[in-house]
Amino acid sequence: MPDQPRVILSGFGDEAANQKTAEQQFSAFAALGLQYYSLRFIDAGQGIKNVMQLTKGEITKIRHLEDEYGLNVATLGSPIGKVKLLDVEDGTKNRFVPFKKYLGDEVKKACELAHAFETKLIRGFSFYHPKGTDPREHLPQAVEQLGQIAETCHRSDLLFGLEVEANLVGQNGKLMAELHKQVDHPALVTIFDAANISTQGFSPGEVFDQYELMKKGLGWMHIKDYRHPQRAQRTTHVDEEALKHFVPADVGDSGHELVLRDFKELIPAIEKKLKKRGVPGVFLDLEPHVKGGGQFGGFSGPDGMGVALRGLCRVLDYVGIGYHLRDFDDVRSMRGF
Repeated sequence: MPDQPRVILSGFGDEAANQKTAEQQFSAFAALGLQYYSLRFIDAGQGIKNVMQLTKGEITKIRHLEDEYGLNVATLGSPIGKVKLLDVEDGTKNRFVPFKKYLGDEVKKACELAHAFETKLIRGFSFYHPKGTDPREHLPQAVEQLGQIAETCHRSDLLFGLEVEANLVGQNGKLMAELHKQVDHPALVTIFDAANISTQGFSPGEVFDQYELMKKGLGWMHIKDYRHPQRAQRTTHVDEEALKHFVPADVGDSGHELVLRDFKELIPAIEKKLKKRGVPGVFLDLEPHVKGGGQFGGFSGPDGMGVALRGLCRVLDYVGIGYHLRDFDDVRSMRGF
């Protein structure tokens, strides 16, 4: 229906590729009908690398392959913000980098890469507070540092998307809302991810409550879901490497139908804000993890990504959100007709 609010479907390319090669990622996405992908891990001929480690030669090769397969970058799937706030031993393997150096080296590099791949969106995180401490105690430092990251992105005409995730200062909707409110910067938006709430032991109704707290700052969403094998237990620290029960969005414990039905009403306003900054629309970014997930990524395979996409489309059709998958007109256009 032409009057439906519409989203742009995308996904993390590395999730769809068994060996993470660029050709595998792009073949899978083209066959699925997607025209956008998020760039995180990729093998462009010199082994698997995080996007932050790509050379100029690899960037050039990836850009040529994007053209060949009819793809554009939705977001730069950077790990910015997944470092310790404080240089203290807390039993984790998370690294610490002095913030001034981090801002000047890695955040600046992420901005340069976003421009190289012609995306306005950088995905990032809200820092690791020392394990076992109350994340609320660390809000002031996180706010200060996120404000500087947002300003760096703003000066490069980019948006920094802050993903809700366990074990970080921004681990739930209430904390994410507080970060967004206190940073108060036009270049900072938030990214809702229902499974990242559900895995912490929140019920479907509670996941929706966390989403509602984040609504004001939303820029886009990640789509993955989780089904607990036993009754969910609330936890303050999640062993991300032990999570094994990720599922498509139409069969999980996160209540995507409820979330997306409400999100439908927000799409026009979010789209208007994003388009003013050169973003083509509101992305729903598939990150299904249906064959496994961890702290810095996940895997679905080409088959799992297809299953996850179809599951999401079923929910979107049911709640009345529009989207586009490649059709014959797109094939003709690629041929120059």
